[in-house]
Amino acid sequence: MHEIIQPNGWAKPIGYSNGISARGRIVQVGGQIGWDAHCQFHSDDFVDQVRQTLLNIVSVLEAANAKPEHLIQMTWYFTDREAYKSRMREIGAVYREIIGRHFPPMAAVQVVALMEDRAKIEIQSLAVVPD
Repeated sequence: MHEIIQPNGWAKPIGYSNGISARGRIVQVGGQIGWDAHCQFHSDDFVDQVRQTLLNIVSVLEAANAKPEHLIQMTWYFTDREAYKSRMREIGAVYREIIGRHFPPMAAVQVVALMEDRAKIEIQSLAVVPD
């Protein structure tokens, strides 16, 4: 079971939660990037890489018999803050298409570079599958 935590009097966040409470089996998803299962990039477009990264997260969750709605935390690392901010509507649409309308607590951080030269985004996630 998951419960969204929203302190009284706080403005409702858009696209994430301030907190979440969960009980069950933990599934840690290592940092995923925008390449396919064979470690091949098909695009250098930021939103395309976000899409593939989210699909990769869902694939790892499925391998653990978990679903996107079990996500309790996501940390997004990207190399271009402006690419992220200027395409938030597209990113939101891709997110809802793949993850759904489940918005766990998230952090978004610009980094200088990622380990793979072509990677523009990396997302690390944590899920809890209810007992």
